[in-house]
Amino acid sequence: LFRYILDNPCVVKGRSVLDLGSGCGATAIAAVMSGASQVLANDIDPIAGVAMILNCELNHLTPFPITIKNIINSEAGNWDLIVLGDMFYDEQLADGLHHWLRKCIRIQQTKVLIGDPGRHQFLSHRIHSQLHKVIEYSLPEYTRQENNGLTSSIVWSYQPSNS
Repeated sequence: LFRYILDNPCVVKGRSVLDLGSGCGATAIAAVMSGASQVLANDIDPIAGVAMILNCELNHLTPFPITIKNIINSEAGNWDLIVLGDMFYDEQLADGLHHWLRKCIRIQQTKVLIGDPGRHQFLSHRIHSQLHKVIEYSLPEYTRQENNGLTSSIVWSYQPSNS
């Protein structure tokens, strides 16, 4: 996701962006660097929040707002774009994400981009039938070795049906 945003800044420029499951904050940082008008990073791990602040410093950026509470199933915020990566590793979480993201799209017309390296849980989840491939990136060799042989990562646009 961060590579896609850096390569295509028009996706976020002037838009409000929620980076869900931010981890180290790379995608949120890419959104800030690409001209997003507002960025909120979210991860339930407090250590991720610290990592995001450190990564902002390393990239000479003023830290963006970070929340470490679980916002899935909360009110649909008024975001132009929600980005999330590699979050479909658990069926219960995947089901909750599917429902909540669909609600955000229906209520706020939010766009959603999902990055995933092709983990089985993601590919077999029912959300997969409502995704449209945007781009695929080959993973570097060292990343392939660390990720059980996964060779690429795909950015998907989530476009649920109205039913």
